[in-house]
Amino acid sequence: MKKLLMIGGVVVVIFAALIFVTSYQNEQAAQGNPFGLDSLHQETIDQLDNPLYENIILPEELDSRLDEDGSAMVYFYSGQCQYCNETTPVIVPLAEDMNVDLELYNILEFDQGWDDYGIEGTPTVIYFENGEEADRISGMYGKETYEAFFEQAANE
Repeated sequence: MKKLLMIGGVVVVIFAALIFVTSYQNEQAAQGNPFGLDSLHQETIDQLDNPLYENIILPEELDSRLDEDGSAMVYFYSGQCQYCNETTPVIVPLAEDMNVDLELYNILEFDQGWDDYGIEGTPTVIYFENGEEADRISGMYGKETYEAFFEQAANE
């Protein structure tokens, strides 16, 4: 019985140590992140060094731009969304090739975006013009569909 308790105690200590180390590593990875948050979801931490996720826009930056009647093409995504993870490698390089300033809004970290912009699902791209929503595309599509969306938004 004593051996069983000792083995159980060792297993509990190992699990506690793993949780502590993982938490510590995530805190270290989150320091100095472009989101300005103290802690991030693991899916976001995994994207921090990925060049596809560099053009981040924060909620207050987007609010400020829209309040000033500005324009923006915003890609609302979540690292937990499998469709976003498939769409990002298509849409980000396409936007660069078409000289579209596609800004990424991480709705996983800033969930107020769901209500603020009426997001019903991800991925969603919204084109704002003069501070108002001018066009929107929701869901996962092929390159040609996003290309047509970017061209249409550029001509509005």
